[in-house]
Amino acid sequence: MPPPNAPNLVNLERVSLTFGLDPILREVSLGVSGGDRIGIVGRNGGGKSTLLNVLGGVLQPDSGRVSLTGGTTIGMVRQDDDFDPSSTARDIVFGERAEHDWAGDVRVREVVTGLLGPIGGGAVDLDAEVGSMSGGERRRIALARELVRSPDVLLLDEPTNHLDVEGVAWLAEHLVSRYARPDNAIVVITHDRWFLDAVATRTWEVVSGEVNAYDGGYAAYVLAKAERDRMAAVTAERRNNLLRKELAWLRRGAPARTSKPKFRIDAATALIADEPPPRNDVELMGFATARLGKDVIDLYDATVAVPVDRDGSDGSDGKGERVLLDRVTWQLAPGERVGIVGVNGAGKSTLLRVLAGEQPLTSGKRKQGSTVVIGHLTQDVSDLDRFASWRVIEAVEDVRSVVRLGTKELSASQVAQRLGFTGPAQQTRVADLSGGERRRLQLTRILMGEPNVLLLDEPTNDLDIETLTSLEDVLDSWAGTLIVVSHDRYLLERVCDRQVALLGDGRIRDLPGGIDQYLELRQQLAEASEPVTVTRAGGGSGTGAMHTSRAVSAAEQREARKVMARVEKQLSRLAEREARLHEAMAQAAADHERVLELNRELREIVDERESLELEWLEAAEVVE
Repeated sequence: MPPPNAPNLVNLERVSLTFGLDPILREVSLGVSGGDRIGIVGRNGGGKSTLLNVLGGVLQPDSGRVSLTGGTTIGMVRQDDDFDPSSTARDIVFGERAEHDWAGDVRVREVVTGLLGPIGGGAVDLDAEVGSMSGGERRRIALARELVRSPDVLLLDEPTNHLDVEGVAWLAEHLVSRYARPDNAIVVITHDRWFLDAVATRTWEVVSGEVNAYDGGYAAYVLAKAERDRMAAVTAERRNNLLRKELAWLRRGAPARTSKPKFRIDAATALIADEPPPRNDVELMGFATARLGKDVIDLYDATVAVPVDRDGSDGSDGKGERVLLDRVTWQLAPGERVGIVGVNGAGKSTLLRVLAGEQPLTSGKRKQGSTVVIGHLTQDVSDLDRFASWRVIEAVEDVRSVVRLGTKELSASQVAQRLGFTGPAQQTRVADLSGGERRRLQLTRILMGEPNVLLLDEPTNDLDIETLTSLEDVLDSWAGTLIVVSHDRYLLERVCDRQVALLGDGRIRDLPGGIDQYLELRQQLAEASEPVTVTRAGGGSGTGAMHTSRAVSAAEQREARKVMARVEKQLSRLAEREARLHEAMAQAAADHERVLELNRELREIVDERESLELEWLEAAEVVE
């Protein structure tokens, strides 16, 4: 949270904006203060990107006023870019800045290494033209450019799109460590709920032209919405909606291990006291076994090798092929729920195609149970093109008119509605659907086929948070074997009971410790690699290898250790004060004014703690 007297860097005063006949923003007044890290959520098409463009000066409002504090600089990463195809990554990220200049800057090296790969040998070739690059590489370049520029206010529109789990984790850590000062701020649109929780100190919900503000990230946002519903005395029927289910998951599931204000959890306890777990695993396992029997899909010594350029430029051994799966043996069980993570290009989509029987094996054997019915959601939505002139409900009923999900029998219309196609939306022509809506229709058609093995390849692409929650609700009641490839850490922890990783060596590694263990493995692999060097362009003196660290004197080390010891004592005292405040908030839950007063004190502690943690980290870098 920003300090109490932090200045607003950007102000919106009674801003309104209408597209055609649809009002997108209605007299919105808000400010972005120094130290803010704001996450924006809301339905697709609800005005999130419009709000960000107004903040960045890209769109001018129909009425109202947008103002900046004098000298404030703004940087923006949009969902698409306008890069000149002939430009190189080096041109875009560094401009005319000399290499010896940026390569000697620790902050810049951190960005380049984190997003583009080790300097001099990174995953992104700095001298390659961007016209030949993938969407993921272009997104990393766009992010790197703005992080290197380091504007006062950084606006990010879906920055985690095209990033893998490791890239998302690095970006979150970098933003939290670098954008925690009273003279800068971040505003980010994201559907990645783990990222939102990791980064945001405030959440804005854009709905019906208004912007509702909440303290904290996604967990706090869900808790606050549930608390508002409870205080408004919602009906018993409303209490059974998806919000309560999501709240129960946040309270009991893996994300509950993250820190949340104790008074908020206490206030919500009564609401979810009788809420069952999101899914009944025992009941679903019984259904899955009845539908599948004991045999699902088995791989025995499965190897998949694909041809590559013979120069080995893609990281292969140069022998004309690349091994994606190397003698893998994997037996899927009835009702198993597995999440797959891994580096880009490691073979995750290939593994799904192998399981689906769509990718031939180079060697080994694949065995499929006689009762198996596979539903495979790929990243390609072009299969819907043949339904362009059909209405949504017609495209769904084309598969089947009635389907059984768990213990319930649902019509095509009911399944479509559960995935966000309400009555009027079901009459929309497929050709008029957005990318996210096409994704939902694709999944709805697959579910209508009543598969008992569901393979999902990046199912969260283009989906907003509300639709993601609906998808998870459907998967909770789905009885069968579920395999999900996703960079959405929250989704994997929410709907899967087990995670495995592909690290690019052809093996499948079990992750008993979940995504945290995967990130630790990747860090260990990075530390085990050889030291990187910087190759300077142009030759001449001083153009040899440059190590990324400098010699630190014994005196500097001693001083850094003293700083760390002092900060640790201060953090310990802050933790004691914070615990006392949480207890006081719980006792004063019925006194709204007292809770607000205590919450202000808590914000000051949180701000002080973030500042101290940053000081400790800087000292730790010297000691290491």
